[in-house]
Amino acid sequence: MSKTMSVVASLFMVSGVFGGAPAGAEDVDLDALRVAMEKYKDVNVALAEGYIRDPADHCVSAESEGLPAAWGSMGIHYIHPQRLGITGTEPRVNGVGTHTDWMSPSILIYEPQADGTLALVAIENLVWQKAWKATGQPHPRVNGRAWDAMADDPATAADEAHGFEPHFDQHIWLFRDNPSGALMPFNPDVSCAHHRGS
Repeated sequence: MSKTMSVVASLFMVSGVFGGAPAGAEDVDLDALRVAMEKYKDVNVALAEGYIRDPADHCVSAESEGLPAAWGSMGIHYIHPQRLGITGTEPRVNGVGTHTDWMSPSILIYEPQADGTLALVAIENLVWQKAWKATGQPHPRVNGRAWDAMADDPATAADEAHGFEPHFDQHIWLFRDNPSGALMPFNPDVSCAHHRGS
């Protein structure tokens, strides 16, 4: 992961593109957003628009993060390095992105299927806490919910920030109903059982 992410970081540090203008609270129409994201059901469209598969090829589940397995999974993340504003990967992935535009999310999330295909289940935006706080904007929110604040706790065995520097992130489950709520991080109806990677 480190070597690949270093290449990705180098490419986008040169480009100088670090995400869109920050915004504080935002209300989004999930039905309109679902229509706009429909094209990404074809992962080749996502790739053509600058998304890349998580270089670690990790399918994120609650259990793999040291959390209750009953919470379910997220899936495989396809990230948009420019929108995340990635600036480095050592010792943790870091960036300066403050991109919050839900019509062009910084992350797409897919569930691996038994036949080897990928099913789009959710989208996500992520902003770096340090960069976000520098904007003077309030804690980011969507549809009344504050984004999750993620930072690793060195006192635990799990990596609560998934190898990233402290950040705020928010998921929206558009293509898989989530019994826990459309804005929660994990979905008990999503599985990594058919993941063939690491």
